[in-house]
Amino acid sequence: MRKLTFIAGAAVGYVLGARAGRERYEQLRLAARRLAENPAVRNSVDTAAQTGRQAAARAAGAVADRAGDRLPGPVSSRLRAVGEHRAAQSHG
Repeated sequence: MRKLTFIAGAAVGYVLGARAGRERYEQLRLAARRLAENPAVRNSVDTAAQTGRQAAARAAGAVADRAGDRLPGPVSSRLRAVGEHRAAQSHG
């Protein structure tokens, strides 16, 4: 994922900094579109997003378990809701 981020950043930097003209910009834009539409890339993005959501739910549960009583009411209730949602997903 870091490699993809670096490549995307390099492409953006090139487009913004280069004086190659509109034709090169269109070539890069088309290549970026093809990359974004690639099923392997889309699957990787979906997997990364799902993994991130799971990690966030675990972190919310850990915070709720350890510091829930010391947090403001709205924060505590939101953490509980995320934890309950996580528990429901793991059982279903």
